[in-house]
Amino acid sequence: MKKTVLITGASSGFGRAAANLFHKNGWNVIATMRSPEKETELTNLDDVLVSKLDVTDKATIKTAVAQGIEKFGKIDVLVNNAGYGALGALEPATEENIKKQFDVNVFGLIAVTQAVLPGMRKHKYGVIINVSSVGGRVTFPFSSFYHATKFAVEGLTESIQYELNPLSIRLKIVEPGGYKTEFSGRSMTLINANGIDDYQAPFDNFIKMLDNWPMSENLDEVADTIYEAATDGTEKLRYPTSQEAAHLVESRRQMSDVEFKKMMAAQTGF
Repeated sequence: MKKTVLITGASSGFGRAAANLFHKNGWNVIATMRSPEKETELTNLDDVLVSKLDVTDKATIKTAVAQGIEKFGKIDVLVNNAGYGALGALEPATEENIKKQFDVNVFGLIAVTQAVLPGMRKHKYGVIINVSSVGGRVTFPFSSFYHATKFAVEGLTESIQYELNPLSIRLKIVEPGGYKTEFSGRSMTLINANGIDDYQAPFDNFIKMLDNWPMSENLDEVADTIYEAATDGTEKLRYPTSQEAAHLVESRRQMSDVEFKKMMAAQTGF
């Protein structure tokens, strides 16, 4: 029987690349997104169900999962890919800024996971892949809320292995480095420094640095890693997607806190 994967945030970037790869390899694909009415490519593929799912709206989560199970019978793999980034200093951030970051990256991921788990428990099989980031292992300036959410995803995923592995449900964390996706466009918010000079100039310089930061266009590299995590049959937990990501994580492991901070400060203009 063909296996079925549900992917959140499948309208662009990693999610879209993963949806196409799973389909190419003969899977049933539930490609979920906030605005499915705008989708024109995935809707024309056989065994692909394009569904509305906003990770901050539990009603859409429930409906998308139910529609997927009704069409394909079960969900074997969940790819929690939907994400959002807020950049800015901590002090001027509003409660709304902070809440939105956690609602999407943490609470939304938890809500989708909770929605698919009953089916996975019933069938005594499942793989849950949480797309984190190298930013779940190391940090950059002016990214505290984003890093807080990705560190939370890392800890959450590592912990729930203990309760889900005995039920034949495996957990995976995919950790991309820097890629050219919608994350730096419509999936990113810049938090205004509200005229606080101590933050504004350094933040402006940081954003300029980011604009010139080398970003890979090879989204298939991430999709391939997601597919590997879904199919390798192991209990391997973390999957960095590039040598850059792996190098940063290894540097963080080997260096002291002060040494790593100084290295990152030098690289980011601090």
